[in-house]
Amino acid sequence: MVAAARTMRMVSRAAALPRLSLPAVRAAAPSVAQRAAFSTSGRYRKSEVIKETEVPVTVYTPDPKGAASSEHFSIPVQPGSQVPVPEPAVEEDENVNPLEEKVYNQMPRTLQKMSVMGKVIIITGGARGLGNHMARACAEAGAKAIVIFDANQDLGDEAAAELHHKSGLPVSFMKVDVRDGNAINAAVQNVVDLYGAPDVLVNSAGIADSNIKAETYDPAMFRRLIDINLTGSFLMSQAVGRAMMAAGKPGSIVLVASMSGSIVNYPQEQSCYNASKAGVIQFGKSLAAEWAKYNIRVNCISPGYMDTALNKVPALDAQKKIWKSLTPQARLGAVDDLNGLCVFLASDASSFMTGSNVIIDGGYTLY
Repeated sequence: MVAAARTMRMVSRAAALPRLSLPAVRAAAPSVAQRAAFSTSGRYRKSEVIKETEVPVTVYTPDPKGAASSEHFSIPVQPGSQVPVPEPAVEEDENVNPLEEKVYNQMPRTLQKMSVMGKVIIITGGARGLGNHMARACAEAGAKAIVIFDANQDLGDEAAAELHHKSGLPVSFMKVDVRDGNAINAAVQNVVDLYGAPDVLVNSAGIADSNIKAETYDPAMFRRLIDINLTGSFLMSQAVGRAMMAAGKPGSIVLVASMSGSIVNYPQEQSCYNASKAGVIQFGKSLAAEWAKYNIRVNCISPGYMDTALNKVPALDAQKKIWKSLTPQARLGAVDDLNGLCVFLASDASSFMTGSNVIIDGGYTLY
């Protein structure tokens, strides 16, 4: 009964409310012209730009006594003035100057985190090319020790001796084929015995088969390519990851993939290489999810076309012109263009970054 009475009261109140006719509703709403005028005036206010004839500047600098002083002046604005674009500088090969502990202690906290101070770093494929330059970068950024894994005995010994001579750091070379799981396990254990459990793995070892049509590609070559590029990434990550877990320490694994794992290159045929690098990227993501509970991070670097010794052959000149024309920066990557990204991913500055694939290609994949 109470519910029925409440319902009757609500119906009575609704009947008592004034009702608007359809024309009255239309009259109360703004017209199309009014809405357009309102919208147009809003857009005009947002897009209005006040053209300055001069730019006010205030510069704050400390005086010799430590007090802050300021200087005020204005910069004249010249219509149509443009800043000239400089040509990219070519860096010469110089000595490797490691970050010293006394300098590290004076650095701001942010810059400290961007170093690899005190870390033991294994770099595969570090005898030459991109891997060798990333090894130098890690030495400069404060590594405790650098260990180069490479299948080439002569180049590996030479690279390790040169890096030790230039940096003064402990540097070791171990002749390891990344397809040989037993050799990898023995070598990683030796790293633990020499320097302690590794903090970082940079897996740069890999090969590229290009300009081979899929219909004529030798299956044995495909197996070799997959074994080095993909299986090698797995075996190295597994061995180093186990050492990190056994020591109960966090770590960073950096897998060098390729933009070819995300796009199809032109004009050369290289479907098998592309497939191997796509596998590395997906493996890295999967491992990152699986090992996050151990505080082991896994990220991929995907370079574009790099100006390495392997690409400096006359047979590739015509294709290199096409590669450059399809790259917004209109150049191939320099051999040290991966260094900063490698150090960042190895450092604690990227501690909340795992499972990422970072493409560094001069903008090639933008088109």
